[in-house]
Amino acid sequence: MSTATSLMTVDGLVTRFNGHGAAVTAVDGVSFDIRPGEIFGLVGESGCGKSATCRSLIRLFGGAPAEVAGGSILFDGLDLATLNDRRMEDIRGARIAMIFQDPMTALNPTMSIGEQICEGLRRHRGLGRRAAREEAVALLASVGVTSPGSRLNAYPHQFSGGMRQRVLIAIALACRPKLLIADEPTTALDVTIQDQILKLILRLRDDSGMSVLLVTHDLGVVAQTCDRVAVMYAGRIAEMGETRQIFRRPAHPYTRALLDALPAHAGRGTKLKPIGGEPPNLAAPPVGCRFHPRCAHAIDRCRQSLPDLHAVEPGHESACLRVEELGL
Repeated sequence: MSTATSLMTVDGLVTRFNGHGAAVTAVDGVSFDIRPGEIFGLVGESGCGKSATCRSLIRLFGGAPAEVAGGSILFDGLDLATLNDRRMEDIRGARIAMIFQDPMTALNPTMSIGEQICEGLRRHRGLGRRAAREEAVALLASVGVTSPGSRLNAYPHQFSGGMRQRVLIAIALACRPKLLIADEPTTALDVTIQDQILKLILRLRDDSGMSVLLVTHDLGVVAQTCDRVAVMYAGRIAEMGETRQIFRRPAHPYTRALLDALPAHAGRGTKLKPIGGEPPNLAAPPVGCRFHPRCAHAIDRCRQSLPDLHAVEPGHESACLRVEELGL
């Protein structure tokens, strides 16, 4: 994987959660790169390892007993997987920022909106109290919060879900990061607000030139926003390529199944095709291709060999052993 034109290069990432009993490998040998100024999508069903991948990149697991157990995370010449906690604190929020999944719980209910925005401004940019508040007002205005000066002293419970998400984006952008990680930024919002938030992220990317890692379970969101996308299943990447390649010629049965379950992709008069079965238990994943228990195309070879990504066309990779013969 080339790093010459990449802002971040993830190579062979392995993340384990060490709970009671057996350890769970939530991220198993994941590799991808994020280029300057692009929106890179990470898509898949709930529990496939998307959020664990994001949290691994910034080594922030929310108190869970987790560790990055293998691989490298190269960012601006540094391997984040090897940095100590103090150096990671200097990078989080300043050079890499994250929008967490649920806007209803991600903000601190005991701190005003202004305090939460100013915290990062003072820690990472060294602004004084007055300068930080002035910058906080400008940030709220930039993400579309009306009357931003009067909202600084408000508390999260006084904001709607859509406004809370805008506040989270303002906090993430406060220190002008090179990479914004957006973990399911529209999940808890209604369709109209979802569209507004996605357009806001696109506009901010265009204005600042930052890169975005957008995590979602919704291929419709991917089609609307992402330049490239990786499709994740059971802790591994099943397919990766430019968004138009993935939608035009899906090269893995799992991606094909996700597209067939989309109303917009099924076509008029065509029944939706739900994906049968359930995702595997990552504490004891199936031998061979992890999708084979749910795949209509699985043969004995699929049940025996764990496939790696390989090129099916320039810039487009698949981890299906049968992609060429199936003509997916």
